[in-house]
Amino acid sequence: MTIMPEQETSSVARMLRIFDVEPDGPDCFTGVSDGGSRQVVDGTQLLAQSLVATAKTVPEKVLRSAHAVFTRAVDPAVPVRFVVEVTHRGRSMAAAVVSVEQAGRRCATVSVLADVPAADVVRHYVPRPAVVGPAAALPADMAMTGRELRIVGVADVNDPDEVGPPELHAWLRYDPVPGRDDLAKALLAHFTGHLSVSTTLRAHSGIGTAQAHHSLSTAVLTVAVRFHEPVDWSGWLLYSHESIQVGAGMSCVRGLVHTEDGRLLASFTQEAMIRGLRIDDDAVPA
Repeated sequence: MTIMPEQETSSVARMLRIFDVEPDGPDCFTGVSDGGSRQVVDGTQLLAQSLVATAKTVPEKVLRSAHAVFTRAVDPAVPVRFVVEVTHRGRSMAAAVVSVEQAGRRCATVSVLADVPAADVVRHYVPRPAVVGPAAALPADMAMTGRELRIVGVADVNDPDEVGPPELHAWLRYDPVPGRDDLAKALLAHFTGHLSVSTTLRAHSGIGTAQAHHSLSTAVLTVAVRFHEPVDWSGWLLYSHESIQVGAGMSCVRGLVHTEDGRLLASFTQEAMIRGLRIDDDAVPA
């Protein structure tokens, strides 16, 4: 397989190549990582790679949902192995469990559902939130070539003094947008964990994600994502986040992904750890 140099600039095109894991034996795949400025891989990268590994294992089905649990930090410098166990493969539905392994240790488990889409019996969906469009949103610094990010009404999502309701609306625009269904869904899933902790902390004055790994120990522990429509799109996507609970060291956020013209492509939920930092804390992937 091709190992990409560490010095290569982080970009959407590079991330799509990372998502596209390569066969490494029966129902096994290997991939590399992009940790960016951190020494730990985002859990949503592992989720995206697991989706692609499942799609390659059951190519006659399309991806419908996935639930990931992240239990151990992943080193971006070491290859990752994805072992796919197909637990059901019927005419309409397929299910699989992906074990994400590094150096012989399991780091995450992803349960995936795939199916053969059917014609509508009935149809409805939650409309896009009535927030300002991307032109009126504020540019955000989350560097990746080919990804433009704008936040509605919030200048800095990490600022402890940026206080408001526990919700965040983020406009994203990707270039390129993949034509392959599995890669498009992997790209949609990749951003689902990025703003969950910031969404939760926004409601609490004097505390923010700028304090993470200094006085706060934070990490996304689970992400569940569901794909509701064919995921073809162009232009902007709106990721809407709402923190519905925080307490006892854990938070829960739910979210929606709409196109700019209002189609609901996906929904997601996240659980994250938010605790006071201890000297002996071990990192868990965010």
